[in-house]
Amino acid sequence: MSEAIIEKYGDARLPRYTSYPTAPNFTADFDAAVYPSWLEGLPERQSTSLYIHIPFCRSMCWYCGCHTTITERDRPILDYIETLHREIELLGSARNGSFSVGEIHFGGGTPTIIKPDEFIALMDAFRDRLGFAEAVNAAVEIDPRTLTGEMAVALGESGVTRASLGVQSFDPRVQKAINRIQSVETTMATVEHLRHNGINAINFDLIYGLPHQTVESCVNTVEAAIRMRPDRLAVFGYAHIPSFKKHQRLIDEATLPDVRERALQAEAIAEALVAAGYVRIGLDHFALPGDDLALAQTEGRLHRNFQGYTTDACEALIGLGASSIGKLPQGYIQNEVPPGLYATRVSKGELPVAKGYHLTPEDRLRGEIIERLMCDFAVDVAALATAQGFDADLLLSGNDRLDKLERDGLIEREGGFVRVSEEHRFIVRAAASAFDAYLNKSGRSFSKAA
Repeated sequence: MSEAIIEKYGDARLPRYTSYPTAPNFTADFDAAVYPSWLEGLPERQSTSLYIHIPFCRSMCWYCGCHTTITERDRPILDYIETLHREIELLGSARNGSFSVGEIHFGGGTPTIIKPDEFIALMDAFRDRLGFAEAVNAAVEIDPRTLTGEMAVALGESGVTRASLGVQSFDPRVQKAINRIQSVETTMATVEHLRHNGINAINFDLIYGLPHQTVESCVNTVEAAIRMRPDRLAVFGYAHIPSFKKHQRLIDEATLPDVRERALQAEAIAEALVAAGYVRIGLDHFALPGDDLALAQTEGRLHRNFQGYTTDACEALIGLGASSIGKLPQGYIQNEVPPGLYATRVSKGELPVAKGYHLTPEDRLRGEIIERLMCDFAVDVAALATAQGFDADLLLSGNDRLDKLERDGLIEREGGFVRVSEEHRFIVRAAASAFDAYLNKSGRSFSKAA
């Protein structure tokens, strides 16, 4: 891989494309009154996914880009849980409790900051007020530094099937620089607690591009991680945006690796994981060969949502909690971001919608093209356009971003088929961005074929 290509594309500020359009394109000029009708219009027994955002942590990790609040007191958390129960009631009333929930994901913040009985009560509320499908996959994000044995028991008793552990780096120097001290032993104890309670599907999150990080320290972290044999690993590049996340100003920018070093770290991690028997999934995930994610990639049914790569093909995702985002067939919904404003709206008996977006037929086509590129590194643009009644030339002709990638030898084009080369899969977001109308507003107008 040439240094020129790394310099040109390696540090591009492009969306991760966990949705299309991406969240910055959602608008506050949105009629929140349509949300209940969207919920009511879901077909009976249609599989539904839930995302629950718990926006609290005990301490701030300086690299964090999430919507979270630091609290040492339990009262704000208890008040928030009470509001969540009220939101569940409002959602249940919209359809008289006739959802068919098959996927649940707790994110944050630190979801396990709540007490064991509070977690069990939330799961009971989902089951009793919204309704479960015959089989339910439930996942929770975990900070190993704060998980108690009692909470591990509660997770198992509640039916949690997957746990995602924040690891980031095991290098003590890096940990000090990001204000997150977490030993291998602490992480291992958490894994053992979870597996002892029947939660055998374990994910690890790793980050490269952190302060003081090196290729050697990245590989050392991988070697420590694989000794615990997680089923999946997600490997993300640190995004330094101190103008947006002010706590990131506590990180000394002089200690951050440059774009070339970041690329070397990412590839070293990938090579170490593949050598250990993991399958490379999409842009930034890895899984054991028998894992559902690896099988989905092999069978062409890998998907991408706000949690990254997934086997969840559900068309109905409902977000609960402050800042959470949901997606229904008609479009996207985002809740109020500040927890106080979220609580105020719910206390008034309102679904706390802050922003939304109505999907158009063009959005759906572009979204499918982007998803297939992100998942498969290849897409038949012509076939998808024709199937949905569009003229593929309006996507492909005069597409400057795509033309530049082809000139640089990073993609192959044959008719309406586009493929990202294996060697350059790190530029897949650049390829996806070629079909993002919001990044290409100067391009030609787009309309259905006559």
